[in-house]
Amino acid sequence: MRRNVKLVFMPMPVNESSAITSTIICAIASGIGARVIANLLRVPSIVFLLIFGLVLGTSGLGLVQPRLLSVGLETIVSLSVALILFEGGMSLRLRELGKVSVSLRNLVTIGTVITLIGGGLTAHWLAEFPWAIAFLYAALVVVTGPIVINPIVAESGVDGRIAAVLEGEGVFIDAIGAVLAVVVLDVVLSLNATAFEVVQDLVVRLGTGAAIGVGGGLLLVRLLKATPNLPLDTRSVMVVGAVLALFGWAQSWQSESGLMTAVLAGIVLRSAELPDQRLLLAFYNQLTTLIVSVLFVLLAASLSVQSVFALGWGGVLTVLVLMLVVRPLSVLVCTWNSSFTWQQKAFIAWCAPRGIIAASVASLFAILLTERGITGGDAIKALVFLTIAMTVFLQGLTAKALAQWLGLRQSRNQGLVIVGSNAVGILVARLLQENNQKVAMVDNSAEACRQASSFAIPAFVSNGLDSQALAQAGLDSLGSLLALTINTELNLVIAQRAMEEFRPFQVFAVYSRDNAVPKNSAITQAFGDRIMLKTWNQYVSQREVQIGMLQLEGEWQRQLERMNLLLTTGALLPLLYERPQQEENHLQVVPADIEWQEGDRIIYLLHTPRILPQGDLPPLLTGEIEIPEGQLAVKPQQDYLTMAREILKKVR
Repeated sequence: MRRNVKLVFMPMPVNESSAITSTIICAIASGIGARVIANLLRVPSIVFLLIFGLVLGTSGLGLVQPRLLSVGLETIVSLSVALILFEGGMSLRLRELGKVSVSLRNLVTIGTVITLIGGGLTAHWLAEFPWAIAFLYAALVVVTGPIVINPIVAESGVDGRIAAVLEGEGVFIDAIGAVLAVVVLDVVLSLNATAFEVVQDLVVRLGTGAAIGVGGGLLLVRLLKATPNLPLDTRSVMVVGAVLALFGWAQSWQSESGLMTAVLAGIVLRSAELPDQRLLLAFYNQLTTLIVSVLFVLLAASLSVQSVFALGWGGVLTVLVLMLVVRPLSVLVCTWNSSFTWQQKAFIAWCAPRGIIAASVASLFAILLTERGITGGDAIKALVFLTIAMTVFLQGLTAKALAQWLGLRQSRNQGLVIVGSNAVGILVARLLQENNQKVAMVDNSAEACRQASSFAIPAFVSNGLDSQALAQAGLDSLGSLLALTINTELNLVIAQRAMEEFRPFQVFAVYSRDNAVPKNSAITQAFGDRIMLKTWNQYVSQREVQIGMLQLEGEWQRQLERMNLLLTTGALLPLLYERPQQEENHLQVVPADIEWQEGDRIIYLLHTPRILPQGDLPPLLTGEIEIPEGQLAVKPQQDYLTMAREILKKVR
């Protein structure tokens, strides 16, 4: 006898469905708005995300109601944290990590123990938390996080070693700290676990996550290499699906082991150096930006402001001791025998803001403790959010000034990657090197790279469109690129690709007005319009050039008129300039549209045909002399000129 089974769909009440929709839309809009405002004001975005969440949440206007999401909020938090940690692992500077591996290892092991003990004691004595709740709080604030650390490091302008140790700590400590917090929570809930069982539980969770992360990451790399023709958008979402699958698999084996899985899968993918790796990373940067913006607003909206005020001064003192005593002690112990200077150690000790991972796990723990009937869940969540607010406000807003005071700030324009190892390019590179500026060259000719290497210039044999080659040349840290091949159309393509994938401080290219330049492009035309680079390379190779330096002083407008005349006739090529009025007194590539100022020093090449008698040449390389009207006055600097003459003798 057949039975007709009727499936009945029970819709959600209209009012509840509308409220959830309104909450999600408001969280997305406010999260994006907070990030826009933060970027405009150049402050950590988490500052405004926290403010917007509190204002719009249950303690404020009530427009964002996370409680409506119920269990769904826990799922959203778990999956979001996995993607955030994966992106963090994929963003690590693996080459820089090798230079600070010992200090980094100490910070995520010994430093974790010091923070756990110091934070627990402080929370118990100052915030008057019970011992179990105090150490649960300490386990939650062990983490820092790349989401808050990376923008602070970038804005501070510190060197690569400091950035690597802070960013590496943020990624690894997030996974380790989250697992540690779960283990401590298990101890709080059971109260009968032995020390051996606690350590065993921690090791098993981390080990399981690491094994699945490495194994799954390697399989994912093989899959991506086997499908190179798939569109980028398909490859990107394929990686998202794979990461979430690995995370879910690890979670099914050992709870919270999926966090370590996500981190190591990201590191494995980064180490594979896939051709489209930077485009994949750009996609994940955008994805995590949206995730963090929405998630932090939701979490902050669920916070009770009254619970924060209930902490009193004890809560404030707890956070201050964590910042000013526990963290510096941890850094001092972990970097004891390192090569870091005291200034670098001081900066590392100051920069430990807490972020999205601490907020996420604290919110989940508050729900779980309340469900189990254990008091203290709201207090832990309030103190964690107070820690986030104080560390982000105090450390995030002062890190740049501290780096300046300690003498750690470096120019965003540290050097130059030159694509095109030709005669003019080598000359520019050596001039920069003489001024103690970093430089590297990329060219698809092995012979051209060998010639650059003979001048101690780092050179990489590759196509200028190869992102891996540009990364190996150091474009991430050097900050500027000059496309200097004899093919002007190729120069524009190289410059545009570099802008999209690396977002360097400056991008220069040699091209002419005849080339189609993208509208509103940030590419700067180098040297001037209609520069015949192939011809100038021949001049240099045939030693039919002289090099000079022009100091714009006195009647400098007349000097410029003479220089522009020589430039128009193709007899002069301005290469670099120095502006003493600027704080960062570096040699820079001459832009075609530069507005000269009094005091500028210009290094240029002058074409000196061999067929002309020496007396017919402008006296550009003589000493400091008076030049009659119509000739170019110059105040040469001997070290540049002597060095340049030696280069010109060798360059072919």
